[in-house]
Parts: sequence; C-alpha cells; structure tokens
Amino acid sequence: MSGFDIPKLLLAMLVVLMFFLVGVGFAQGSPILIILFTLLGFGTMGYGISLKRKQN
Repeated sequence: MSGFDIPKLLLAMLVVLMFFLVGVGFAQGSPILIILFTLLGFGTMGYGISLKRKQN
C-alpha cells in the first residue's frame, strides 16, 4: 500500500461523524435531527461508494 487517499479518508470520517450525530439526535430526543443526519449519512456513504465504483 503506497499511501492514503486523503479525500476518501475525510469522506469516511464525515460518514462516521454523521452517524455519531444520529446518536446525539437520539440523546436530544429530536426526530428531526435523527432523520436529517441519517439521510445525510447514507447520502454521503452512497457518494463515496459511487466514487469507488468510478475509480474501478
């Protein structure tokens, strides 16, 4: 392995952050935050998967 792909690493960290924020939404008891960060998390993950498919 020659090195890290920094943009993809940051994208993966962003996905983890979104799902972490879903937990914060649960802690706050806010269904709007839960739905928002769930959709953003899956959308960001889908974008990352599409980038990986284009690369291969």
